[in-house]
Amino acid sequence: MKMNVLVLCFVLSVSAEGLHEDLAVTGCSDSDGEEAYNLDGEEMWFADFINKRGVEPQPSFIDHMSYREGAYQTAVASVQTCQTNLGLVRQALKDFKLENDRPSSPMIYVRDVVKLGGKNTLICHVTGFYPAPVHVYWTKNQENVTEGTSLNVPYPNADGSFRQTARLDFTAQQGDFYSCTVSHQALDQPLTKIWDVDVPQPGVGPAVFCGVGLSVGLLGVAAGTFFLIKGNECS
Repeated sequence: MKMNVLVLCFVLSVSAEGLHEDLAVTGCSDSDGEEAYNLDGEEMWFADFINKRGVEPQPSFIDHMSYREGAYQTAVASVQTCQTNLGLVRQALKDFKLENDRPSSPMIYVRDVVKLGGKNTLICHVTGFYPAPVHVYWTKNQENVTEGTSLNVPYPNADGSFRQTARLDFTAQQGDFYSCTVSHQALDQPLTKIWDVDVPQPGVGPAVFCGVGLSVGLLGVAAGTFFLIKGNECS
C-alpha cells in the first residue's frame, strides 16, 4: 500500500552565541498528522492527535520545559493546512522518481534506569532513510503491542535523509522481552531489535563466604584457647 506523506520543517531560531537550534516539524498523510518541536536534536513536544493533547517527552533528569497554552490547537490547524497542501504536492511530484535509502539498524534503549515494577519508556531510533516515513511495530514476549506506543514525525538529517523515534511505555518485570521492528519501502524485509528486562539481583555468595569465614575464624580462636589452657595445666 502506497502512502503519500508531506513533511514540513522550519528552523525557528538559531543562536550564534549559544549554538542552539530550534526546529518545528509538521507532517501529514491523507488521514493522519503529526507536529513536534525539537531543540538541539532532542524532541521537546509533540501533538498526540489520538488523545487530543500535547506531550512533553522530556526525561526526568533535565529541567522541564513547558510550551505555551494552545500549542495543541495550533498543531491541529497546522496539520489541516498540511493536508490541504498534500494534494498540490502530490500532483506536482507525480512524475518525479524517488531514490530509496535504507534505514539504519534500529537502536533500542530505555529512557530511565530500570527498576523492577517501575514505569519506564523504551525508545527505538532509526536514521538514514529516504523517503519518509518508516513504520514501527512493538511486541512484548512475542505478542503485538499497540497500547502506550507513539511515533514522532520524521526529522531531517544534514544529508537529506530522515530519522525517526518510536516509544513504548512499559512496566519493568524480570524476564520480559520486547522487540522493535522497522519497515520501510527500501527494505526487502523488516529490521528487528530485541531488548529484555534483566535487572541483576542481590547475590548471596559474598554473605555465605563471609559467614563461613567467620565460623572458621571462631573455631580457630576456640582451638587456640583450648591448647593454651592445656599447656598451662601441664606446666
